[in-house]
Amino acid sequence: MIQVVSKLPQTGTTIFTVMSALANEVGAINLSQGFPDYNCSPELIELVNKAMKDGHNQYAQMAGVMSLRERIAEKTEKLYGAVYNPDTEITITAGGTQAIFTVISAMIHPNDEVIIFEPAFDCYAPAIKLMGGVVKSLALEPPNYRIAWDMVKRLINHKTKMIILNSPHNPTATILHKEDIDELSALVKNQDILILSDEVYEHLIYDGETHHSIARYPELQQRSFIVASFGKPFHATGWKVGYCMAPANLMLEFRKIHQFLVFAVNTPIQYAIAEHLKNEETYLSLPAFFQEKRDYFRKGLEQTRFELLPCYGSYFQSVSYSNITDEKDADFALRLIREFGVASIPVSAFYSKGIDHHVLRFCFAKRQETLDNAVDRLLKV
Repeated sequence: MIQVVSKLPQTGTTIFTVMSALANEVGAINLSQGFPDYNCSPELIELVNKAMKDGHNQYAQMAGVMSLRERIAEKTEKLYGAVYNPDTEITITAGGTQAIFTVISAMIHPNDEVIIFEPAFDCYAPAIKLMGGVVKSLALEPPNYRIAWDMVKRLINHKTKMIILNSPHNPTATILHKEDIDELSALVKNQDILILSDEVYEHLIYDGETHHSIARYPELQQRSFIVASFGKPFHATGWKVGYCMAPANLMLEFRKIHQFLVFAVNTPIQYAIAEHLKNEETYLSLPAFFQEKRDYFRKGLEQTRFELLPCYGSYFQSVSYSNITDEKDADFALRLIREFGVASIPVSAFYSKGIDHHVLRFCFAKRQETLDNAVDRLLKV
């Protein structure tokens, strides 16, 4: 047998795959993995079908269909006042995860240090390690999971190459505030530090709060890659279409890697999304749509023994179960599936050291019937 030396020896199957597989096996309600159980817009499906019938079935341009890049540039300027050149500063990607991997691949060299905030989405650290980079993680704590910027300052040194941000945040549903932006701006001023801003939940923000996209702030925009996705806003996570925006000099390096990862992304879907984006209500209506689901789910959970943590954005609701059991969150999550038929994600899975605050994450991007059935089962816990 050929001996293989793993590049990621500590990495196994993702917690999302494990929990979804177990939920399917036992017939549990799957509130673990972040995808809806309702279909995307029939109009959008018709637009995809039309694009196929119109002959858009061959390779797209490497950087993406120009009409889609133009719609993204228009949307970004309208929402955030930021101007991006669709020709040189926007690239369509095969989802947000590919964009994140591409940024890290293009920018991180051996021994470069990258600051991430945990609990963190699970694709950040492995990509950094694959490039020979060093992960510098700062652990955030419930219930608010706010960044302690004085601690970030202590992590920064001459090896610091990048800071990765995620707002609205997965898994905690927290968001960046203006004071966070001010602290970040002060920290990176006159430093050669890049920012990777994961904004795939940009339109899923509630209670009238502002999404502080890095694109809003010119002094940060000039050093930043911004990653977004169409899977979340358009209820089509399986289509795997996202994008990355960055200044032209940074995007040039991004595309050098992108062309050898996927070269180009699904052509008819790009044409369809470009047409769909002409109606700005397709994204402006999303905060109200998802806040209604959030409020409905929270009202149901209030009847249970779980303690609700704040939810300012994303389509995830975290809960503390400290007053229910002392079990580890991974053990309790497994028991919740097997004994009560509801799948969640243990938040310790998002910490490199498995820090366990006895918190679980539920996805509420579900039909009302699904949320009702889940709450009925959780009432028995």
